[in-house]
Amino acid sequence: TEEQPFSGFWDHLHQCDEGWANPPEVCDIYEGQKAGRYDQSVSFANTAGRTDVEGCCWWGRGVIQTSGVCNFGKLNYFLGAGAVKDGRPAKYPKVDFCNDPEVICASSEYKELKWIAGEFYWMES
Repeated sequence: TEEQPFSGFWDHLHQCDEGWANPPEVCDIYEGQKAGRYDQSVSFANTAGRTDVEGCCWWGRGVIQTSGVCNFGKLNYFLGAGAVKDGRPAKYPKVDFCNDPEVICASSEYKELKWIAGEFYWMES
């Protein structure tokens, strides 16, 4: 996308809880975060050579942390908006797991998604 022209990486070593810095830095990407950040400043090599997962790689969500190469894409392809886009029926046709991965835990309409995503991840991984 224009906003993120290439895939970056999660920098585990970045210290983000530095209230004394000027300007102060806080860890605010997820609740309870102590360190780390997304580093989009340089391109990060895709060692698998895949392009089909661009824009659909996210950190874990759900009861057993759906994550990893293509798992959100697979969810979208089989159960979500990706199926509809390809002309196939879908259990969750209005849910785009790639554009809104947080829906797995935050959906008030589909509260079962955290369990569906966990079971799907368990079966696929």
